[in-house]
Order: sequence, then structure tokens, then C-alpha cells
Amino acid sequence: MLFNSIDFGIFLPIVFVIYWLISKKNISLQNLLLLVASYVFYGWWDWRFLLLVLFSTIVDFSIGIALENEKKELRRRILLWTSIAVNLGFLGFFKYYNFFIENFVDAFSFLGYSISHRSLGIILPVGISFYTFQTLSYTIDVYNGKLKTTRDFIAFAAFISFFPQLVAGPIERATNLLPQFCSERKFDYSKAIDGLRQILWGLFKKVVIADNCAEYANLIFNNSSNYSGSTLLLGAVLFTFQIYGDFSGYSDIAIGTSRLFGFSLMKNFAFPYFSRDIAEFWRRWHISLSTWFRDYLYIPLGGSRGGEWMKLKNTLIIFLVSGFWHGANWTFIVWGGLNAIYFFISSKIIKNSRNSDIVAKGRLLPSTREFMQILFTFSLTVFAWIFFRSDNMGHAASILDQIFSFSTISLPELLPYNLFILISILLIIEWGGRENQYGLEKLGLNWNRPLRLSFYYGCVLVIFLFGGKEQEFIYFQF
Repeated sequence: MLFNSIDFGIFLPIVFVIYWLISKKNISLQNLLLLVASYVFYGWWDWRFLLLVLFSTIVDFSIGIALENEKKELRRRILLWTSIAVNLGFLGFFKYYNFFIENFVDAFSFLGYSISHRSLGIILPVGISFYTFQTLSYTIDVYNGKLKTTRDFIAFAAFISFFPQLVAGPIERATNLLPQFCSERKFDYSKAIDGLRQILWGLFKKVVIADNCAEYANLIFNNSSNYSGSTLLLGAVLFTFQIYGDFSGYSDIAIGTSRLFGFSLMKNFAFPYFSRDIAEFWRRWHISLSTWFRDYLYIPLGGSRGGEWMKLKNTLIIFLVSGFWHGANWTFIVWGGLNAIYFFISSKIIKNSRNSDIVAKGRLLPSTREFMQILFTFSLTVFAWIFFRSDNMGHAASILDQIFSFSTISLPELLPYNLFILISILLIIEWGGRENQYGLEKLGLNWNRPLRLSFYYGCVLVIFLFGGKEQEFIYFQF
């Protein structure tokens, strides 16, 4: 079920009304309702994969209880690694089986050996990369003593399958979200209205920006051999805004929807395209994933302890794993490796802590230096996104070959002026709201009521009038 669909437009109000008017203050009933609603939401795509979600839920719920009861460290380690093996085993099979088989065969073919094989027609379960990491956070935190085991199966199952963020995040930590399922939730009108504003802004970014950018980006990338370097560069820029509008838009809708039900999810995007260096960009892009890798992989590997070589090695591992997490394709791995190179150079030339604050905080415009830093970082990001969007390495190479040719000097064959205006509106609003949780959070709050309502209705009208052709969220494939 897509957030930008009529189905969800009917589904959400029904669940909201039942949740607050019928369930009232009964936490167990509210959790049961959310669990049922979440399974309906996920099953709308393919009900068969609900069994996979349920199995992962049962495994980690049971292991959590076993960890609490077990005192011997060896057995506790076995329980932990059982959870990791089961969860990553499912993820590996559904997402990477064909990738490993095909590359294994290619490797032997390169050595002169011919191996017959058969690829499986495996359907990738939507959201498996997200809920796998979410359930793993519970087991790992229970093992490390950061979280108490829960014996409320309904609350735990609702935490794993919570429909606003089930299929594309944010990847919530059990330490943050699970306790919210175990405490009383009261309806807060101001939080609900704020949630609706964030949903509205998320829909604008997804429907107006991402879906419109997708039409041109798909046309250009899918027919790259027909276009000049300037048009391919334009396609890369449009994809850069597409993936931001698509993914951050989803996160805004997920966070806003959660607020309607009394839950607070972590911030997943912090205006990353206003970053002044790559290190800052990665502190602001897909925050729930980057911090997950930091806490559950980078630090256990040793983090920055052990000198520059240890830091270099662990950082490279994190970026390569992050790239591979996105998909079973060498383009994602190269994308991750390229960002690792960016990060190394950035950390050597510019100290990471130097750009930890909000750019031009308290000022209307950035300084010339800040503007050039933002432009340079954005350019590096656009270059990296070319690999992310390309079908394979050969496709990426052919696009780059054209971009770094004299044909880039010419005007692009496509010039969507209306889309340029819409992107400019996005940038203006996001720049004005960069010190807030999301772009639209404070805009219009001090206006009189008729003007404020006119503005919101105007946003709705823009979504209907300028919304692009409905596109599935990009991160559903991850």
C-alpha cells in the first residue's frame, strides 16, 4: 500500500478513528489494532510475506526471553548469533542469492572453467532490509544489557511491523520505539496537527518533486545512448532531487503518521543537500541507517581506536556494507566505495567537527565560502548518484564518458522549466526551515487563521495539479 495512493487515503482515517475512539486508553487494544493494521498494510502488497515478518518476530521475541534467562556467556553468544544468522540469512537469500551465484560463476568463467547454474526467480520482500535491522537492534541491545526483555508479544510484534515505517524506515531502535508501545498514549491535538503538516510536506516532496523528476530521470537514464553529455548531467541532477524527494518524503510521511498515533520516530533527514562537506552529508542523510551502522558495526569493529589505519579500515567497511545493503549490484558497492574516498579526503582536509552546526545559522544567506562548499559537496554527491542509478557498471561508464565529453558544453535536449520552478520552491522552503525538524514545520504558524489555512489548501492544490505520474517509492526495492 503506497502512502500516495487512494487506498492509504481511506485506510489511514479508518485506523485513526478506531484507534482513538474505540481503543481509547486501553494500551493492549491499541497495540493489537496497530498490529492488525500493520499486517493489513503490508499484506496489501503480498500477504505471503507476512509469514516472514511473523517468523522473524517470533524468533527474536523468543531469543530475547532466552537471553534474559540465560546467565552463561557462551550460551548467550550462541543465542545472539542465532538471531543474527536467522535474520541475515533470510536477508541474504532473498536479496543476494542470485548476485553471489552469478558472480561465482563469472569468476570461474574468467579462470577458464564453465559452470552451469540456474538463477532463482526470487521476489524481494518489500522492506526486508529495514525490519531486519530493526528487529536485530532489539536482540543486540538486550544482549548488551541496554534494554530489558519484553514479554508482551503483541507490543513486540507491533513494534516490528509498525506500518508507518515498516517498509522504508526510519529504522527505529528498540530502545526508542519499543517502550512507546508499552506506555500510555494520549491524543495531543497540537502533535496531530504538526503530524499532518509533516505528511503534507512529505507528499509535496514525493508527488510533486520526486515523481516529476522521475519521469525525466528515467527517460534520460533508460535512453542514455540517445542523449548528449549535458542532458545526461541534467538527468543525474534530476535523479539527485528525485531520490531525496522520494526517500525524505517517505520519512516525513512516516514520522507525521506516527505522530497521529502518539509515537515519536527519529529524524531521518536533516537537509543533507545543504551540507558543506561529505562527512556532514552523511550525518544528515538516512540518519537511521548511518547511525545503525555506527553503533552496531563500526564501534564493535573497533571504531576509531587503534589509530588512523583502524579508522580507515572500519570506515571503508561501513561504506561498502552500506552500498551493498542498498542492493545486489556492483554499482551500489562502487557508490559506497566512492563515498568512502570522499569521506577520507574530507576528514583529512576539513575536520568533521568543524561543520557539525547548521549552515548559516541565524542568517538569511550563506557566506560565499559556505555557498561554494555546498555547491562542491552537492556536485560530488551528484557524481556518486550516477553509479547508484545506473543499471550496471558498463551503463555508468558510458554515461560518464558522455558527461566528460565536449557534448556537455551544449544545451540539454530537455529543459523542464516548470520542474525547475518546483525544485526552486522546494529549496527555498527547505532553506528557510533548515533549523527545524522539517521544511514546513514553522512556516505560516504565525499567520492569521484564514491566511494559514489558505496556504495549506494551496499546498494540497499544488500536489493535485502538479503531481507527477504515480511512482513506487525508490527504497521499496531495498
